[in-house]
Amino acid sequence: MSKFFATAPRGLEDLLALELTELGLEDVRPTRGGVSFEGELKDAYRACLWSRVANRVLMPLARFEAADDDALHAGASTIAWQDHLNPEATLAVDFTGIKAVITHSRFASQRVKDAIVDQLREQTGTRPSVDIKTPDIRINVHMVRDQVTIALDLSGDSLHRREYRIGGNVAPLKENLAAAMLMRAEWPALAAAGGGFVDPMCGSGTLLIEAAWLASDSAPGLLRTRFGFLAWPGHDDQAWKALVDEALERQEKGLERLPPIIGFDHDPEAVELARANIRRAGLARHIQVSACDLADARPPQGLERGLLATNPPYGERLGENHELVPLYLRIGDSLKRHFGGWRALILNGAGCQIGLKPDKSWQLFNGPIECRLERFEIAVDGGQDRPEPAEDFVNRLHKNERQLKKWLKREGISCYRLYDADIPEYALAVDVFETSDGKWLHVQEYEAPRSIDPGKAQARLRVALSALPEALEVDPRRLVFKLRRRQKGEAQYHRQAAQGQMLEVAEGPCRLWVNLTDYLDTGLFLDHRPIRQWIGENSAGKHFLNLFCYTGVATVHAALGGARSTTSVDLSKTYLDWLQKNLFLNQQNSPAHRRFRADCRTWLADCDELYDLIFLDPPSFSNSKRMDGSLDIQRDHGELIDNAMACLATDGTLIFSTNLRSFRLDQRLLEAYAVEDRSAWSIPKDFQRSQRIHQCWFLRHRNPAQGDG
Repeated sequence: MSKFFATAPRGLEDLLALELTELGLEDVRPTRGGVSFEGELKDAYRACLWSRVANRVLMPLARFEAADDDALHAGASTIAWQDHLNPEATLAVDFTGIKAVITHSRFASQRVKDAIVDQLREQTGTRPSVDIKTPDIRINVHMVRDQVTIALDLSGDSLHRREYRIGGNVAPLKENLAAAMLMRAEWPALAAAGGGFVDPMCGSGTLLIEAAWLASDSAPGLLRTRFGFLAWPGHDDQAWKALVDEALERQEKGLERLPPIIGFDHDPEAVELARANIRRAGLARHIQVSACDLADARPPQGLERGLLATNPPYGERLGENHELVPLYLRIGDSLKRHFGGWRALILNGAGCQIGLKPDKSWQLFNGPIECRLERFEIAVDGGQDRPEPAEDFVNRLHKNERQLKKWLKREGISCYRLYDADIPEYALAVDVFETSDGKWLHVQEYEAPRSIDPGKAQARLRVALSALPEALEVDPRRLVFKLRRRQKGEAQYHRQAAQGQMLEVAEGPCRLWVNLTDYLDTGLFLDHRPIRQWIGENSAGKHFLNLFCYTGVATVHAALGGARSTTSVDLSKTYLDWLQKNLFLNQQNSPAHRRFRADCRTWLADCDELYDLIFLDPPSFSNSKRMDGSLDIQRDHGELIDNAMACLATDGTLIFSTNLRSFRLDQRLLEAYAVEDRSAWSIPKDFQRSQRIHQCWFLRHRNPAQGDG
């Protein structure tokens, strides 16, 4: 009998211990990082072939103390390496440590490698070569403080690599973690009882394949062509082939009794990738995959029980991706509507609730990401934990629609704010964007004060988001949700996601690109609509300057209004490129429309041209790395306005606007220029709940020939 050690992903040691016990291995003991067991060499082979959870199976060769690298080299030299490595073979040494006295893993690996190579060169005159990626023999060195264990890695490559993935495909879910999820859900027992399996967001098909292999009693290592023991001098090929023959026989019988296993994904490319992986796994006749939205996913016809398991999208840390709340609520809604009597399993890395209470949950790590594996028993009537409808919220939405309907039609407005925390309990801003193929909703949750109970706030949010699509007759997939926190510097302009989905909308005569998903703001500040409309109506024949131009919507209005020229200045290449796309969309790609990437303050100081109309709408604060110092609009607005007025023609107009609610205009400016407060006029009907949404002034030189303003 020999001792072996199987390593496991964090949080799965107990599951691996149960699995190895069921494989018939002896003296199975879970510990940190894995499970120790005893047996013959064939038992270690069995673990390599059959373990669905383990990462590696190690055979310890020596244990010793090492206070430094010389002691590590000396200890490694006591092993008879000719028994484990042919001099012509390739070699790799891995090092892991827990509070190890030798902290540099690469140096420690090098010292053990030197011990092996030096010994074999002395004994045979030949030394093995190093191959980090695909060595014939892989040696594992593990150090806890000064205690060292050197082991032969019988698995060679990590056992989670089943070799059914298309080359180069990086999956968001490792195969052994997928298998562990299914084992937590007791899927083999459900399958044996005739239950079906569904993954409504199957991605590359990992859960589908692992579910089929579990239900058919297929060994997960059957497709692998490389194991660490195959090039080992002590390898027992007869024992290994007997295990493989047994596994093939069991698989053949098991595939005959597979229950229905189906997968869906809204992305056709993911569907094709899943199908390719399924073919490589030899399961093309046993698993069905089709392109389908989450809302349309259904259980196999006639099956009243089974398992729905899925790995929805999530961010880098638990609870960070608030924009995923609607998606998780849609998962819960689909479960309640269509999967009554089924069990569900969600790998939740977003910290979002689905509107159902899990009957059991476990902590798991998908790579470095902490997740909760949540198991649900779905009530047959679909009513478990169904939230009360938000009648007051829905009624207010409909009331606002009625109040705005005639005004929107008269003004031709298709992008507007419908709701803005009208009811304090539902602290959301709801913006409607109408496109040629239907409505989109851009929903932002205001960050709740610390005095509000987080649980109650989350419950109201779930209810509101669940009610919104139906109340406004919008496809749930077209609801984009974000948490709006107080921003610092340029945070409001930073990329939030990377979907790159641009939508075409209209504002007056302008056609514009908006992006609802990738940034906190969309590319269109709805509250400035009257200002932009005025610019369009008063720019004919004029030279227009747009400072801090953002995506240049005001520039497009001026260009379509007949401006002789437009000049747009911003520090962001992203937004200047966005402006160019907006100009091209409106066939305004003339050289008369210039764009400059610059700090507006520096650009103004060097400006030697005069403009008839200037729009100055700076951020409240900015400390971009690309600018000198920082911009604080309360502190710096006087200098900024003075420099802009120096570029303003004698009878020109400067429009200054700010969203800083605490802003106070410097009294000196009232004496230096003719200043007209246009704040009340500039706030459109859909934003008039708050008269402080922004402030706006028209500034002119004193005693010029006055325009009609």
